[in-house]
Amino acid sequence: MLVRGDLGETTFVRFFDGNRTEADSFEVAGITFVPYSPDNNLLTHGVILFPSEAREWGTDDELLESVKRFIHRYADLSESFEEIASHYVLLSWIYDAFSELPYLRLKGDYGSGKSRCLQTIGSICYKPMFVSGASTVSPMSRIIDALRGTLVLDESDFRFSDEKAEIVKILNNGMSAGFPVLRSEATPTKEYNPRAFAVFGPKIIATRNEFDDRALESRCITESMSGLPPRSDIPLSLPKDFHFEALELRNKLLGYRFKNLHREWSVVGVRDVGLEPTVAQVFGPLFALASEDVVRERILAVARRRTNALEAERSASIEGQLLGIMFDMRHETCPLGVKDIAERFALKHGSDYHKPITPRWIGAQLRRRLSLVPRKTHGTFAIPETDPRLNALFQRYRLVDVGAAVGMSGTLESGSGILQP
Repeated sequence: MLVRGDLGETTFVRFFDGNRTEADSFEVAGITFVPYSPDNNLLTHGVILFPSEAREWGTDDELLESVKRFIHRYADLSESFEEIASHYVLLSWIYDAFSELPYLRLKGDYGSGKSRCLQTIGSICYKPMFVSGASTVSPMSRIIDALRGTLVLDESDFRFSDEKAEIVKILNNGMSAGFPVLRSEATPTKEYNPRAFAVFGPKIIATRNEFDDRALESRCITESMSGLPPRSDIPLSLPKDFHFEALELRNKLLGYRFKNLHREWSVVGVRDVGLEPTVAQVFGPLFALASEDVVRERILAVARRRTNALEAERSASIEGQLLGIMFDMRHETCPLGVKDIAERFALKHGSDYHKPITPRWIGAQLRRRLSLVPRKTHGTFAIPETDPRLNALFQRYRLVDVGAAVGMSGTLESGSGILQP
């Protein structure tokens, strides 16, 4: 859909067989589609932004550079995140060519510049839908389903736990194609029928804190805002030219979508760099869009830092602490007795827990958190050395001998995340 606010009109543009045509309506399978009215409330209030035409953009690299200059002009971001945000804008215009997507997240306190960055990046994404954390689940799920664009969500530290849980479900389901959110809809006869709302799509989120949901947190590529005064060349208030420049870029990006949506995009290039599988999946679409080796290396550097952060977080968890103790015991050729594990755990980590560290409690943690079931042997409970999950868990938590790591990978690459000091 195209919106020409200066003319007070809306229309459709269609790209087929290399040609663009405009029409006030079109028919698919006997259904006639018409564009929103130019007086639609969502359009007049700037909740949704559309292009006004499809324009030529030069080369893909030239378009990317224009996007990067626009973001740099109005938002204060680190160099690496600026690079990623620029690629994310392009990704948003062809996101339906991929089956999984990352989210961009700006994290910082009040007055740290999150909203300006959100507005700058969001204004040039594909069909941006500007929504605040004060919005409820019902209109949010409907607008995403209807528009299939980019959700730009500001201040998403939701106050009420029930509302927060529902919106987190939308964000979790929106990571992958084919996972709609189900809602009950009232029929004219006052019956309630389930209806699926598609919520897959790119999302840019501003929060003050991390998400409690670790799966959602792992999907976010995060910029931590410093809260320091912005660069002196960034205007404190957005000039009128901002909206004109954003529209011009949306017009060029629509031309980019028409040309590139049905290309064969490969996301396998980040599988062999020692990244966490989730991190590789998150960064895969961005890596696919990067056309230069130096840009790929910058994106990989961010992905490696994310992998290292996840590994550090995992090693500090109770699961990581238990596995670390069992790994040391196995090196000492000690049986993995639950009582011995409990004694070592109490000695090493007991001060972190405000409860007695008993064998019963340790056994419960092994079963519940690691799916390791102690078995009674010679009157004592122990984890069997032959349990096939042990080696898999050691590898997942990067508890791998140097010799074993070399045997698995052939080489030890610096910064690859295969080994951690």
